[in-house]
Amino acid sequence: MTTPSGTTDTATEWDPFDRACPSRLLLDRIGDKWSVLVITILGEGPHRFSQLRTRIDGISQKMLTQTLRALERDGMVSRTVYPEIPPRVEYELTPSGRSLTIPLQALTEWAVAHMPDVVRAQRRYDEHADAAPTSVSS
Repeated sequence: MTTPSGTTDTATEWDPFDRACPSRLLLDRIGDKWSVLVITILGEGPHRFSQLRTRIDGISQKMLTQTLRALERDGMVSRTVYPEIPPRVEYELTPSGRSLTIPLQALTEWAVAHMPDVVRAQRRYDEHADAAPTSVSS
């Protein structure tokens, strides 16, 4: 592995618990909701920008562009431009990106399976928070 200073390190030298470690930025990227959705869809195979935008309800053109560029920069997505008129551009996962599909699929399946429990917990919490007396400062 190459550090920002250009030296080669082993994977064990990256420490995401250290605030200065670049691996934190990578965790931010792969933990971002848009990145999770893009990687999950691209796990099905190559997609064009418009296909991704249609599938990911609520993502803006700007956010999809930023997400794809960041994932490409991090080596998880490749962008292929086909010499046609008009040009056709497809995005697909690199081997590194493909290695994320199993853990991200497990994460999204967990979220769907546990949503009823989460909704119940949120309601209980909100009811308790609403019933708690508020303190008045003087």
